[in-house]
Amino acid sequence: MKKVIVIVGPTGSGKTRLSVKLAKLFNAEIINGDSVQIYRRLNIGSAKIKESEKEGIPHHLFDIRDPNDSYSVFNFQNDVRSLIDQIDIPMIVGGTGLYIKAALYQYEFIEKGRDEAFDLSYQSYSNEELYQMLLDLDPLIQIDLNNRRRVLRALEQALSGEHRSKKNKKDELLYNPLIIYLDLDRKVLEDRLKLRLDKQIMEGFIEEVESLDKDNIRINAIGYRELNQYLDGKITLDEAKAEIISVSKKLAKKQKTFFKNQMNPVILDALSETLDKDAFDLIQSFLKEE
Repeated sequence: MKKVIVIVGPTGSGKTRLSVKLAKLFNAEIINGDSVQIYRRLNIGSAKIKESEKEGIPHHLFDIRDPNDSYSVFNFQNDVRSLIDQIDIPMIVGGTGLYIKAALYQYEFIEKGRDEAFDLSYQSYSNEELYQMLLDLDPLIQIDLNNRRRVLRALEQALSGEHRSKKNKKDELLYNPLIIYLDLDRKVLEDRLKLRLDKQIMEGFIEEVESLDKDNIRINAIGYRELNQYLDGKITLDEAKAEIISVSKKLAKKQKTFFKNQMNPVILDALSETLDKDAFDLIQSFLKEE
């Protein structure tokens, strides 16, 4: 399987700096693994890498959509897999766990633009009845019976002779990844989040949100959401900042649990004096493995 380097971790853990340094050493190309940095104009609030920081390393999937454009995890999955196939040494860098796992593992998403006639023809059936019909056709399938749309899709496939149970499960890897998680102590993370937010505001984060709002663009992402509430006069700036820190901490905890439980990362201390060498040694050994 194709080898893929993945560097993940919370905001402020130093992913950008480390990834650029390692990409230079291994002649790798960086693929964005952050669901917000995909969009143009969301620069300060998403802590998007600046051109001057890229140091000549090719960076992919940054600024590929306008803020009002639709871009789903399904789109991300397709784009990342295409890039992995094209790049000799791909390196995914980011913190959006679901997006990264969907790209690396056998995740199947319901296609957009399906014919709704099939679903409508079964609208009188309960979820349990649909599930039983599906089991009769595909006894080995494992699926959430309460996810009606997914059950209907599986039933449609089964009726056409395509049994979803024979497909790879979503926990099966399509690639051979080395996943490095940069860990931060919770107190250190909170301090870094506060410093980062103050720096973002000094660099023009509020003005970035105002500019988007003038074009009737409201982003439902951490920081943008809270600053819109501040600009609407619903909360004070201090309250907005406190909420941004609080939500960011909760997200970091949730993502750490996700990566640890579902993606088997190698966990490195983001503040270790030997971080760069440890990461280099891991990647070097990984790339040499047969």
